[in-house]
Order: sequence, then C-alpha cells, then structure tokens
Amino acid sequence: MFAAESHTGRHHIAIAAMACLCVLLGGPSCAAGAESLFIAGATYCEPGVSGPGWAWTDAGHLELDGYAGDATAADGDLVVTLAGQNSVTESNAPDADITLCGMEVWGNLTLRGTGTLTATGSQCGIHVSRTLVVDGCAVDARADGADVTDEAVAGVIAGDMAVCGRGRVVATGAGSGAGVRAYGVYLQDLGLGNGAASCRLSVDASWLDAAGTDGGVACLGGSLVSVRFVTPAGGTFGASDVVDASGAVAPHVVVEPDVATPPAGETDRRDVSGDSADKSPAHVNPAAEEPTTGPTANPALKPAAATTKTTTTATKTTVAKVPKPKAATATTATLPKTGDSHWIAVSTLLFVLGTMLLVAAYRC
Repeated sequence: MFAAESHTGRHHIAIAAMACLCVLLGGPSCAAGAESLFIAGATYCEPGVSGPGWAWTDAGHLELDGYAGDATAADGDLVVTLAGQNSVTESNAPDADITLCGMEVWGNLTLRGTGTLTATGSQCGIHVSRTLVVDGCAVDARADGADVTDEAVAGVIAGDMAVCGRGRVVATGAGSGAGVRAYGVYLQDLGLGNGAASCRLSVDASWLDAAGTDGGVACLGGSLVSVRFVTPAGGTFGASDVVDASGAVAPHVVVEPDVATPPAGETDRRDVSGDSADKSPAHVNPAAEEPTTGPTANPALKPAAATTKTTTTATKTTVAKVPKPKAATATTATLPKTGDSHWIAVSTLLFVLGTMLLVAAYRC
C-alpha cells in the first residue's frame, strides 16, 4: 500500500509540475503592441480586424495596402507595413480619438514596406510620441496650419526620427495663424522620451526633404551615415536646428546619399526625386510606375518646395501637442517589436525541465 500511495503522490507531483509549466508557458500570451487602434472612423480594442485597404493582424502590426481614408491612431507601439499607395487625412469625426493629424501613435512607430504613405493634417501629418522609423518606404507628411494658433506646425512631430533602408521622406509645415511656428520635421521630448538623449535625427543611406518657414529640421542633434546635406550648403546640426554655414537656421533641408561613399552595390544617386534619366533598380521608387493623380499622390517624386526665408535666429522651442496625452509606455530607442523573443527560449527550457521531471517521477 505504501508503494501505491508513494506512486500516487509522485503522480500528483508530476501533474502539479506540468500544470505550473503550462501556466508559465502561457505567461506572455499578450504580445507587445498597440492597446487600441483608430482607423476608418472606428476604434478597435482587439487585433484580427480588417477593412478596405487595411488589416490589423496583431497588436503590434498594421498592414496598409491601397488604404485611403480618415486619420489613423494607435495607443502603443506599432509597425505599419505599406504596399501600394496609401493616404491618411485628418479626421473630422466628433468622437474620434485623434485631432489635427493624419497619423498619430502614442509609442514607437515604424513605417516599412514597398509602398507609399501620404499623411496630411492641420497641425502635423504624422505625430509620434517616441521614435519614428521610416525603413525603405516613401512617406509624404504635410501640415497646412489651418485653424491652428500658438502651436508648432510640422509635417512630422516626434521624439526621435530615423530614416534608413533607402527610405524617402518629404515633410512640410506651413501656417499663418497667430503664434504658429512652422517646421518640416519637429523633434521634441513630450515628457515620454529619453530626455537629453531624445530629439535626434538619424539618416542612413536614405533621403530627407524637409521645409518650414521657421526651420526645415528642428532637433537637438543627429547623425548622417553615407549621406550628406545638399541643402543648405555646408549644413550642420546646431544647438536646436539644422543650420547653414553661417550658423543661421535653414528653412529648407535636403539630405541625400553621399555619392562619394555610396552603400554597397549603389552608384551615383544625385537624382533624389526620381528623374527619368536614371532607372536602375536602386533608384526607382517602389511606386514610381504607378499613375500620379495629384501633387502628393507619389511622395517620393515631389520634393518639398523651398521657402524664401533664408535666416532665422536659432532658438529652441517647446510646444504641447494638441491631442490628449496618453499613459507613458516603456522607453526604447529601438524598432518596435511585435513579440517577446525571450519568452521563446524560456518556454523551451521550462518544457524540457518539465519533461525530465515527469520521466524521473515515473522511473521512481
């Protein structure tokens, strides 16, 4: 009887161990990403939904393929994969959880893929509370400053910004309202970033065209890899803006790959705006063969217009974004992730340990 009771006890221990193992394996059931998504005039709290031109496949991933509609917003980190031509326009819906922007993300945002995105709004085309990464796709972000006063207006407003993978960004800001400051790219710490390490621009073997009457690019610093300032001539990162050789703020900033040191496999790429004189695969924009129906239908093909203002006193401006603040998310300067890879290794180890425990229990 003792042997039977001992065997039963060991059996119960093994079952309990496997139950604990199952609980542990089920721990990371919720992938990191956006907690909610506003798109096409509706708010969704769970992924697995879709509509014309869009699909929210999981918490951290949104696919746009030919989407053209109202503004898009996400509460949390998001990766957006672009295919074809897409556009988002400031929403006028009274119950929309987004205002004055074409795309708004309270977290990190990565735009990637072979497609294009045109984002337009009154205060900003794209607003990101943390880091915006444009990886390989073409983005046109524009703000017209309509009905905006005493605020910064910019094509892109973010904490940090990185353009890589031969990505192309056109960003413009304009406005005539009282107290409006217009920028192409405006990087600011909204209290959710990395403090002094925030407000930085990075361009790696890619293109950027930014224009605004008060500054093409406003930031605390940046880095250029295999690229150079084309406009302004002799441009550098100043204390709070990109400045020209004299130290004056540049209202128009153009960055393109450095033809002297092109990326591997690349040749002369002076033709930033996709002139038909160069049709090699490395130069052709993914959407270059698609028909253009308007001035911003193909963002990679139309650089921002240069402004007439040439000098402005360099000052650092701090502004508050009109949309309501969201809860701070975990600080990160890396690309947003759609899953936690550490749990895979931990889960595998726990499964092996549980199996060994079962075998040992039954052998005894």
